[in-house]
Amino acid sequence: MSAAEEKLIRLLQENKKFAVAFSGGVDSVYLLYAAVKSGADVTAYYVRSAFQPQFEFEDAKRAAKITKAEMKVIDLDILACDEVAKNPSDRCYHCKKRIFAAIIEQAKKDGYSLIFDGTNASDDSSDRPGMKALKEMKVRSPLRECGLTKKEIRELSKEAELFTWEKPSYACLATRIPAGDVITAEKLNKTENAEDYLSRLGFSDFRVRMIKNDAKIQITKGDMPLLFEKRAEVLEELKKHYSNVYLDLEVRGL
Repeated sequence: MSAAEEKLIRLLQENKKFAVAFSGGVDSVYLLYAAVKSGADVTAYYVRSAFQPQFEFEDAKRAAKITKAEMKVIDLDILACDEVAKNPSDRCYHCKKRIFAAIIEQAKKDGYSLIFDGTNASDDSSDRPGMKALKEMKVRSPLRECGLTKKEIRELSKEAELFTWEKPSYACLATRIPAGDVITAEKLNKTENAEDYLSRLGFSDFRVRMIKNDAKIQITKGDMPLLFEKRAEVLEELKKHYSNVYLDLEVRGL
């Protein structure tokens, strides 16, 4: 057992009762698993909004069932917030504020005063405006506090036989729309449908970004052959909803 893992176990055992902001991703699933294993009184809170695709919700429910943790779902109309829907450069900050305000409110009603989230030691705080919101709202990040990196969390998740250990990192649907472009339910639905389609074709780590009414596909180098194989099918499907379909050849980190 690594020093970071030992530190996490001690932290969870010392706090004993807390709520976990839950997304169904690698980090929050491992945090919930470790919390349950530590014997803590813990409830997971999943905020369902237009920014989360259905598969994330399904993964969250599956993970909560596997870890034998209680999961509560909070429905949030995030697009009703102008500071989010107008999509400014600090949209993530305003979005996190609304999400965690909803979690804190419900958790308090349920008897929880301490909120944990799954931010890890690999996350760059200078590149994540949402972290500012976490700090302001006094949300703690045990994985980050204990020095656990994304790589270590994946390894620990694999040892624990959590299905999320190899799940690709995922950013919400709003990140597919350029800053400054107003976010609408229609744009989000279009993006989710396009990405669902590529997932069914076998792509595992990708994005379909929206530029005006065009689609820009970003995939890993390893998936390039599959895209060229399925090129005609992809074009036929995506051009039902987009004017043009482009491929990003730079294969940058997603």
